[in-house]
Amino acid sequence: MRDLRGANAILTGGSRGIGPYIARALAREGVHIALAARGQERLEAVREEVEELGVRALTVSADIRLPEDRARLVDRVSAELGPIDLLINNAGVESTSEFVRLDPLTIESAIATNLTAAVLLMRMVLPGMVERRRGHVVNIASVAGKVPLPYDAVYSATKFGLVGLSHAVREELRGSGVGVSVVCPGFVANAGMFADIVAETGVRVPAIAGMSPPEQVAATVLRVIRYDVAEAVVTPLSGRPLLAVSYLSPTAGMAMMRQTGVVDTFRQIAQRRAAAGGDQRSTARGPEAPLSP
Repeated sequence: MRDLRGANAILTGGSRGIGPYIARALAREGVHIALAARGQERLEAVREEVEELGVRALTVSADIRLPEDRARLVDRVSAELGPIDLLINNAGVESTSEFVRLDPLTIESAIATNLTAAVLLMRMVLPGMVERRRGHVVNIASVAGKVPLPYDAVYSATKFGLVGLSHAVREELRGSGVGVSVVCPGFVANAGMFADIVAETGVRVPAIAGMSPPEQVAATVLRVIRYDVAEAVVTPLSGRPLLAVSYLSPTAGMAMMRQTGVVDTFRQIAQRRAAAGGDQRSTARGPEAPLSP
């Protein structure tokens, strides 16, 4: 989709984290946007910013874990904006903890938000896109969907799922005029999941990983739509060797993560949360968190 002007988009996780950055980037290209999240007040603030850029914006307070809310979201956007051309599955939660300490309900909630909702929203909007031979889905995964992340195992599992889903469905739709892309950010500065973790625990990003600005993630979303790119990883050059080693040998990649302090960083986060009695709390890149008290 080279020309995005006039397209209609659903953006989940639109009220906080990297969501507002993606919304503003889409709006600057003339895309009308439906912003979905549970927090209506924050959604309204983003809506005002988006409308100042000259496009229509709609806010939908929805818990995307719930089938009735997903249906209401799609129906309302179709009725008020028109045919859905873009779906950006951005909402996500994490619970950095020792896996054996995680409450089963927290696990189920994370899977429902990060993976199940994205799968089912895709299933809802893709038939219309295929019929019109126009559309694109972008799933916001993570570098944790390319490299397993100890002490964030459930988050990592859901992001691996999004990566696999995106590539598989993309191949099924080859030649249909509809694209599917997956964007895998690493650590993002000043917005999103790890920025919240830093504020909460004081733990810092390992030097090898580096951090990317949220504007770069938003620009990458536009790029994968415009040029129909299958996958894009957003991380500084310093983090690329770790990804390359992990691709070639998961065992060697995990050893490198231990040696460079990545594993220890997440162990510290889990320990500090446990000491504070909050190891099962969720921190969102999207608006759905916290899902647990």
